[in-house]
Amino acid sequence: MKCIVFLADGFEEIEALTPVDYLRRAGQEVYTVAVPSKTMNDPYIVIGSHKIPVIADLSMEEFKEQFSDEIADLVFCPGGMVGSQNLALSKEVGDYVKKANNSKKIIAAICAAPAVVFAKLGVLQGRNWTCYPNMEQDTAQYVGDMALTEKLMKNSTHHRNVPFVTDGNVVTGRGAGAAEEFAMELVRLTAGEETQLKVKAATVQR
Repeated sequence: MKCIVFLADGFEEIEALTPVDYLRRAGQEVYTVAVPSKTMNDPYIVIGSHKIPVIADLSMEEFKEQFSDEIADLVFCPGGMVGSQNLALSKEVGDYVKKANNSKKIIAAICAAPAVVFAKLGVLQGRNWTCYPNMEQDTAQYVGDMALTEKLMKNSTHHRNVPFVTDGNVVTGRGAGAAEEFAMELVRLTAGEETQLKVKAATVQR
């Protein structure tokens, strides 16, 4: 399966790279995509929230060229507050996530990204979901309008104290400490339970 991971300056390294690592171990075709922002100085190099530079597989321009007519099987937005805000500002990211959701592809977000990115896109409407603790209380701030937030989040249910929530094609995670369990859920959904168990054994998970 093809998997897209959007990276923007300020992304949380553990949340982004744990799924990339485990999905590749599971044999999935994973592409990291550098999302431009005001702080970006190179179309491929993205700086994480802990100042770790990562070289993305694709620039945004290359991504648009290669995936303009194709919807990946999995689209993932990592957390990190600044990184999530930068993803939320990207029209390309928003349009692609909505297109993937409308096509019933797997869309995933962790930590700040469910509240900051997914809420304003309306993909959490009618869904069970989780995010970084207490950020669910501020979705109107990230969407920018209380009435619009109520519409976009209608019939959604937030779950506390769980590492991740899967509802249909939407997977949301709580934070960096849940990155491994979240990543393994993505492995299960894309590669199946047998491969999930193989990856778990090979990486000596608890």
